[in-house]
Amino acid sequence: MAPKHGSTEAECEDAVVVLPSRSHDYMLREPLTAGVCDGATESALAKDWARLLSRAAAQHAMERPDLLDGGTAFEEFASSAVSQWDPWLVQYTQSRIAEGRPLKWYEHTKLAEGAYATLLTVRVDPEHGPDTNAASDMSEPAWRWRAAALGDSCLFHLRDDRLVKAFPVGAADEFGTVPDLFGSRNHDVALLACRTRFIEGRCRPGDRLLLMTDALAAWFLSAPDQDIAVSQLLEFSGPDDLSGFVDWLNGLRDSRQLRNDDVAVVRIDFEGR
Repeated sequence: MAPKHGSTEAECEDAVVVLPSRSHDYMLREPLTAGVCDGATESALAKDWARLLSRAAAQHAMERPDLLDGGTAFEEFASSAVSQWDPWLVQYTQSRIAEGRPLKWYEHTKLAEGAYATLLTVRVDPEHGPDTNAASDMSEPAWRWRAAALGDSCLFHLRDDRLVKAFPVGAADEFGTVPDLFGSRNHDVALLACRTRFIEGRCRPGDRLLLMTDALAAWFLSAPDQDIAVSQLLEFSGPDDLSGFVDWLNGLRDSRQLRNDDVAVVRIDFEGR
């Protein structure tokens, strides 16, 4: 993750949680889940809601694979996530009092409106190839991925480093200024589930999934040369060079190719045995 130019890491309103949390250097042999959220700046405590929501999404997707099939499982997750907000807010209010910074009247008014964020949830499960003996250790590795999206945080599936699937936004001109949002006080979970889009796909060795919040996703989809864009993403989206990633982002911002906004990206590479 990287904050917008001029902001600190603590001010970043994007949030990412990947489970299980471990070294990136291993072949995916067990389920992996991710929650990616982009807090809406216009709402109070958006970064805190994005962090709570992304963790709730990753945890629930790990516990309930059917969460990403839609239906009642997603509604139950949404209800659980919303129910966590008020207890968290009580603790936040008490900590502000303990620090000698009690909430102002206008903060109470804003907080009553709730916090908002987009949500992208992904689960990846290893499976045997469709044309092999599932009991055989020699079967070709394959993975099933499922995703749910509310708003404009995006998943991109690459094969041979070419884009084969974009979800839920398929073209740069589809990004708007008012994406669907997950509200911390939205108890109409059936409506949230109705507005959420669901998809699934399969990966084979050599494929990649890229999960991004809207600013970077819009840059990627609007790139005049997709091959160059993919090459740049793969060069700078690794886990070991955050400063290089930030420098690259700032270069795109300076040349007005990338909107000055917080950026989050998760990269999942699928390797053979």
